[in-house]
Amino acid sequence: MTDTPTSSRPRVAPFGSWSSTFSPQQISASGVSLSEACIDGDATCWLELRPREGGRSVLVRHDASGAMRDLTPEGFNSRTRVHEYGGGAYAVREGEVWFTNFADQAIYRVSDAGESSPTRMTSLAAENDDAPRPASVRFADHSLSPDSRWIVCVRETHEEGAEARNEIVAVPTTNENSAEPTSGRVLATGFDFVANPRISPDGTKLAWISWDHPCMPWDGTVLWTADFDPEAGCSEPRRVAGGETESIFQPEWSPEGDLVFATDRSGWWNLARCDPSADAEPETLFAAEKEFGAPAWVFGMSRFAFLSEGRIACVYGDVDGQHLAILDPKTKDLERLDLPYSSFGESLRSDGNSRLVFVGSSPTLSSEIVSIDVDAGTHEVLRRSVEIEINPNCISVARPIEFPTTGDRTAHAFFYPPVNPEHEAPADEKPPLLVISHGGPTGQTGGELRLGTQFWTSRGFAVVDVNYGGSTGYGREYRERLKGRWGIVDSDDCIHAVCYLDEAGEIDPERVAIRGGSAGGYTTLSVLTFHDVFHAGASYFGVADLEALAKETHKFESRYLDGIIGPYPEARDLYIERSPIHHTDRLSCPVILLQGLEDKVVPPSQAEKMVEALEAKKLPYAYVPFEDEQHGFRKAENREKSLTAELYFYSRVFGFEPDGEIEPIEIRNLD
Repeated sequence: MTDTPTSSRPRVAPFGSWSSTFSPQQISASGVSLSEACIDGDATCWLELRPREGGRSVLVRHDASGAMRDLTPEGFNSRTRVHEYGGGAYAVREGEVWFTNFADQAIYRVSDAGESSPTRMTSLAAENDDAPRPASVRFADHSLSPDSRWIVCVRETHEEGAEARNEIVAVPTTNENSAEPTSGRVLATGFDFVANPRISPDGTKLAWISWDHPCMPWDGTVLWTADFDPEAGCSEPRRVAGGETESIFQPEWSPEGDLVFATDRSGWWNLARCDPSADAEPETLFAAEKEFGAPAWVFGMSRFAFLSEGRIACVYGDVDGQHLAILDPKTKDLERLDLPYSSFGESLRSDGNSRLVFVGSSPTLSSEIVSIDVDAGTHEVLRRSVEIEINPNCISVARPIEFPTTGDRTAHAFFYPPVNPEHEAPADEKPPLLVISHGGPTGQTGGELRLGTQFWTSRGFAVVDVNYGGSTGYGREYRERLKGRWGIVDSDDCIHAVCYLDEAGEIDPERVAIRGGSAGGYTTLSVLTFHDVFHAGASYFGVADLEALAKETHKFESRYLDGIIGPYPEARDLYIERSPIHHTDRLSCPVILLQGLEDKVVPPSQAEKMVEALEAKKLPYAYVPFEDEQHGFRKAENREKSLTAELYFYSRVFGFEPDGEIEPIEIRNLD
């Protein structure tokens, strides 16, 4: 995507029909998604999700000389399915790598030297199975013992006719003395969920967090420690902090042997420290209305890391975005670093001295792997997610907005006006608006550069990305606005964002669409069904039937709706009342549904029920299913198809002619 010559006078063309340098092909295939950065000596490792390789996640190593090489060979995919969302898919030390392979969910070992193919370290069969079943035993959140003899991790076991079982296990890092791979030795069990198994620096203690139904990890978790013995199992478990109304995030052992973690007992995820052998309450290291934690949708998240001299590097968020700072626990001083990034990802790692790595981005920079030396004041970009050049004049820069909403409250969003130096609209025309409702629903959107957003703004759409009540980043009270009110608070906030922009004269209120994936897809379908503000919508693997979701979804989210709707089946009436599928008589605008056919989180039956209802009512709709896709689209060709299908759909609904050749899709009942 190179700089496009700009004529002296922009061409006048209707919004939506502008030619754009952000093509679907470039967006779907030109870049990679970067995550899970870590440090191994002088080297840096990270995961790359590569759409052009079928959505494969590849572990990459960057050494001190600047050379890069793949550690995950062809035919392997470094991705875990624990909780279906995964995370914490690998561990590395001194060039030796252990990773979970997506196809069979086993742990494999491979050497950085690349002298042999990966060796499988774990069994493919659950303990009570007569024969191996694909992906029945899954591993995530890998952590190495100080002596490198053990991987301590979360094991999720799927047995026929039973709910998945989540435990912490120890897996030997070599199987030289064993004829067969192992399924691991159980260290902690008896909880519905476990995460963050971390071994103390002296190798004698294990820390972890647990939570039980109906809590989610951002609702209430418990921090535990126990004596660590991988041969005999852990003993003397001790509850350190947490409870049903306190969320503990990312417990880590400091070099001195204390436990440091983020806790939201004050209403904000602030950093705290405790001596696990003492009975004293945890000490808050820095009290502020700032978020040093985040909702643990995936394993392996890290927003702080230890530096030399007792310092802690930490990422925190506030209404201005994310910041990277250095905290001195002795003086309680927090020094914010001056860096060209407004987002720092969820994998901040340290070498223990002064070097940090993270995934950084900003409103004008796509995500990149960054290495900085906090003492020298230097930083280096090791890998960019998008290697093509982007004309800065073509970028619509996010503008944070705060707007009034229901109940005399305020809500938050990022607004992107249409930007294209080659075009301008007729003087009497205002742009169509595309409202984005993020997933989660306990998620958060930021203002960093996303080519998917620029795809729309460069064509003449205005975009507003809404952090509705229930979103993370604004404290627990804001997050809990959604308690018992999913489908109401989120819908109201999306509607009020439209009203705010309409009153400001920024958009055409007669051409407003909403799009969202997963929980954002539910908000999309709810708004379209129960309100008359929007004129079209796109649901990506969205929820249409809450009752079916409560019965069919995977273990991790099987009781999530208890908190944001009500306990099922006691509150069944609420599930029916708020399910778009039961009220399609109120739906009156066109909808496009896009769905992965292997989705275990929101099964295809959800989209298929909506298709049946839309067809019965003869409403305009399009249904675009994707083979071999799960919860989220990873393959380049499918990402491209979803973008072009959505653009074509809006062009027919809003009556503009999109630039270039676009493969049409079938829109039923449009005429």
